[in-house]
Amino acid sequence: MGSVNRWLKPEVYPLFAAVGVAVGICGFQLVRNICINPEVRVSKENRAAGVLDNFSEGEKYTEHFLRKYVRNKTPEIMPSINSFFADPKSS
Repeated sequence: MGSVNRWLKPEVYPLFAAVGVAVGICGFQLVRNICINPEVRVSKENRAAGVLDNFSEGEKYTEHFLRKYVRNKTPEIMPSINSFFADPKSS
């Protein structure tokens, strides 16, 4: 019981949260690749097919919703604060 109290301190919660988010992202990517990646073939019939030229399926995989959403956005986290400090003031 002494070792449980050593690890379950409030200071360790952010570490657990960060590791949990990282494991969640890795798990999501693993499931996404196994299920819908056109280059990953799990079943024996699909592996026997060899190299397939399925460009439309590959384009559908790479052009997902998130990529389409951020394509024309500026790569800034807080654009209003960045423009406040970076843009010259017109007087």
